[in-house]
Amino acid sequence: MIPSLPRPAWLRTATAVYLIAFMAFLFLPLIIVAVFSFNDAPYPAPPWRGFTLDWFLGNSATGRTGLFADSELLGSIWTSCTVAIWVTLLSVLLGTSNAFLIERGRFPGKQSLSVLMLAPLVIPGVILGISILAFASRIAEFADDHLGLELDFLRPGLPLVVLGQFSYIATIATLTISARLRRFDRTLEEAALNLGATKAAVFRTIVLPYLRPALLGSAAISFLMSFADFNTTLMLVGTDSPLTVMMYGRMREGATPVLNAVSLFLMVASAILALAFMRRRPRAPGL
Repeated sequence: MIPSLPRPAWLRTATAVYLIAFMAFLFLPLIIVAVFSFNDAPYPAPPWRGFTLDWFLGNSATGRTGLFADSELLGSIWTSCTVAIWVTLLSVLLGTSNAFLIERGRFPGKQSLSVLMLAPLVIPGVILGISILAFASRIAEFADDHLGLELDFLRPGLPLVVLGQFSYIATIATLTISARLRRFDRTLEEAALNLGATKAAVFRTIVLPYLRPALLGSAAISFLMSFADFNTTLMLVGTDSPLTVMMYGRMREGATPVLNAVSLFLMVASAILALAFMRRRPRAPGL
């Protein structure tokens, strides 16, 4: 437990073996996916048949439609990004409001509400999606039968996908922002108010800069979780399929290395965004 103390050889060896095994378990599947996205074969698995860029740049003339020539796949990526952006905006806004309500509000049943907020995280995504679909469909049918209103946003489609993902991702954003707000020194606010600052100015110049790392972190987590969601999305999707649902349909029809190419493209894009976020991450006041 103390790094300065000598460790026996068997413990050092066991630690090295554990680290190697863990890293192999974590990264070996990603490496295999990346390598076989360049495989000159009509299947995304061994054996290796040679190097090719057809699964990225191929078109109908070559008999292999690559990623950048596949309008359906590119459209599904854009659909996933659109859904993820809306889910991120809603989750961060509601998460910030919830954080202030939980950390600074005083009302009966506060603890019960805080525990109940965690419920969407322990409900399987399929069950959550089915429940939201059934509830929204009942409301849409009631409005159509009794009020003559067409509430299309409560039918299977992208608005319902956003609502379904938002129902549990907002909880994660709330927990992330609440953890940051809990450590805030409120004497800074009191000092600013005593000096004549308004509450809006205090929030804008003191509280918001302090919460900025948590806001950016929760936004990144919300975007990635929304982009990668499958279970809830599958239950609520309509005609416009996000990427995860599109890839699932392609896998059922017969996978080709173009799915490996999509995975590699997303890995590279995620790595670039993560590196950019780490390099430009703002420092909180007083840190």
